[in-house]
Amino acid sequence: MRHLLGWGSTFIRNSSWTSALHKILPKRKKKIYNLGVYFEPNDVTAYNPSQLSDSQFLEYSNLSDGQHLRQAVQNILIPRVVGTTNHSIVRQYIVDSLRDLKWHVELNSFHDKAPIVGELHFHNIIATLNPQAERYLILACHYDSKFMPDAPDFVGATDSAVPCAMLLNLAKVLEEQLRPLQSTKLSLMLLFFDGEEAFEEWGPKDSIYGARHLAKLWDKQGKLDRIDMLVLLDLLGAPDPAFYSFFSNTELWYMRLADLEQRLARHSLLERYMNSGVVSRDPQRYFQLQALRSGQVEDDHIPFLRRNVPVLHLIPMPFPSVWHTQHDNESVIDYATTNNLALIIRLFALEYLLGAK
Repeated sequence: MRHLLGWGSTFIRNSSWTSALHKILPKRKKKIYNLGVYFEPNDVTAYNPSQLSDSQFLEYSNLSDGQHLRQAVQNILIPRVVGTTNHSIVRQYIVDSLRDLKWHVELNSFHDKAPIVGELHFHNIIATLNPQAERYLILACHYDSKFMPDAPDFVGATDSAVPCAMLLNLAKVLEEQLRPLQSTKLSLMLLFFDGEEAFEEWGPKDSIYGARHLAKLWDKQGKLDRIDMLVLLDLLGAPDPAFYSFFSNTELWYMRLADLEQRLARHSLLERYMNSGVVSRDPQRYFQLQALRSGQVEDDHIPFLRRNVPVLHLIPMPFPSVWHTQHDNESVIDYATTNNLALIIRLFALEYLLGAK
């Protein structure tokens, strides 16, 4: 899973996203240098939602349901290899959870052949607040667990039970705040990919089955243009994560995540916001002010990226030490970190969706 290519990096200057936007929005046809990288004006989306006001920020920051998040994790945290009974149980749990919250949920189902196990039936879960919206912010993850014959009890806590639970928790916590998006032109989609994991060896035909199928289908149907941005969550839940900006055309959206993190820290609204000692670095930042450009992590975003869909990839570097081992279970989950990240992502979604001018 997730082959890593060579890495290179640039540092992002420590400036706020608001000042950054002013620098890149002029319409003169030239290269614009900002945040350590350059943009062509055509790369910059015209959509520029306003920052959450102080009252909104404090109101939304106090919305949480940690007990629901833990319960969601525990309901997903079973071996759930594609084609198994547990896989169906987890899929139905996700579908029922969102339908109970009045989301429109559909399954994108298809067959594909996988090494070792043969033909399988895959199901991407697509949940929307407004299925008729013209544009979507998509928050995505994968819900299958890896086929590991030597570790049949592998449950994939960070990979990716926690990200799935975080999206369900977002829908639960923000139920009232998201209700207006049932009728707006810009709305929210939660996308749970199936078949992210390889069955034998990661490669172009043995990996990201659901993402490959859906990106190709939506491209054929002309639906990719309705995606403002795909935000992919993966390998979350372990302590001391470090995130980086991978793509220049979503650099400013990444900076909004970094800005929201620091805004929460200034108000002491993050739980146990300190380094656990697992990683030696600045304890007061998950979202690093550094861009990794020449490297690429293969994940569910790739088929969309290749079709020019803007992508924010929220995956820690380095990966958690328990990645693809039987130790990737609930014991590795740091719920303080998980709650903090869930809060940052909730605020990001609200700012993006409700901040239209």
